[in-house]
Amino acid sequence: MKKIKAAVLGCSGLVGRQFVRLLENHPYFKLSCLTASPLSAGKSYGEMINHASQPTLGEKTARMPVQRSEAATVIQSGARVVFSALPAGISAELELELRKNGLYVFSNASSHRMDCRVPLLIPEVNAAHLTLVKEQLREFPGFIVTNANCSVSGLAMVLKPLTAFNLRAVTVTTFQAISGAGKRGVAALDILGNIVPYIANEEEKIRRETRKILGTLMGGRIRDHDLEIYPSCSRVPVKEGHLQSVTMEFPHPVREEEIADLWSGFSGEPQRLALPTAPRQPILVQNNADRPQPVLDVYAGEPAAARGMAVTVGRLRCRGNRCSFFLLVHNTVRGAAGGCVLNAELALKKKLLAGE
Repeated sequence: MKKIKAAVLGCSGLVGRQFVRLLENHPYFKLSCLTASPLSAGKSYGEMINHASQPTLGEKTARMPVQRSEAATVIQSGARVVFSALPAGISAELELELRKNGLYVFSNASSHRMDCRVPLLIPEVNAAHLTLVKEQLREFPGFIVTNANCSVSGLAMVLKPLTAFNLRAVTVTTFQAISGAGKRGVAALDILGNIVPYIANEEEKIRRETRKILGTLMGGRIRDHDLEIYPSCSRVPVKEGHLQSVTMEFPHPVREEEIADLWSGFSGEPQRLALPTAPRQPILVQNNADRPQPVLDVYAGEPAAARGMAVTVGRLRCRGNRCSFFLLVHNTVRGAAGGCVLNAELALKKKLLAGE
């Protein structure tokens, strides 16, 4: 197939670099535009980044010029699909402008996640919500699709198959990697040998986004799931990978074997369609008593293009109608860039990228 031209907004950050890595040799999309802040604009991508952080970077990509993150720049590049790694404060208006000009925006920013016409998408969990873009296309020539918060990307994935047991309430404590705060998000002396038991706005995002993702599409709108969610969030001195301790409450006793079987057998539209960035098995169950661990499991997922896209669960314990476990999700891959790329792959296969 002819590749679709794509732009990456915010290519200099940790998520932006993951976008470039995932798109450099993608079978559906071709990098045609890279943007960043005025400080990086004018340099080549290879000059801007430390090659040690992307050792497989090709010469063609290394030579690509980095431009300012402006709508006119992206439109003039000929890009049809846009992957946004910009901060929410910058992305909000720019993404609306790109939609108005007929571009298809797949955003990692939180700016539009709770818009009733914007899909908040995890393709294995709520692929049907992608049809919300048709509500946008009635007014605009383009659309916006968002991915979930980095912690929610793992949490909603493992909760989805358990909704069959009428899951009533979830308590989750997160141990979130410093990369989730960006390159300059946490001062070294604040996090070194420390745990910070607060991340601004994170707990509310987990509550709201999980309920929307697990919700039901009815008449062109999402009816949120009524699941009770009690989150507590912390930042820990780990480079990559958000570990979460989760306790679930059901209306009746549940056995560990039942839950493990649901997780192991779980798959969705990305697996059925064999999308390039989709892991063959989206939830991996670890039986070792000391897993999952970020250093061992953060890049879980096969084939190679899907490394970091699988969610790993372990330490499952059930007693009566309550079950506890740990999960691990790669925050800048499944929880950010990889999730957006998978969303775009699904949209293409569903023939929502007009003219392609």
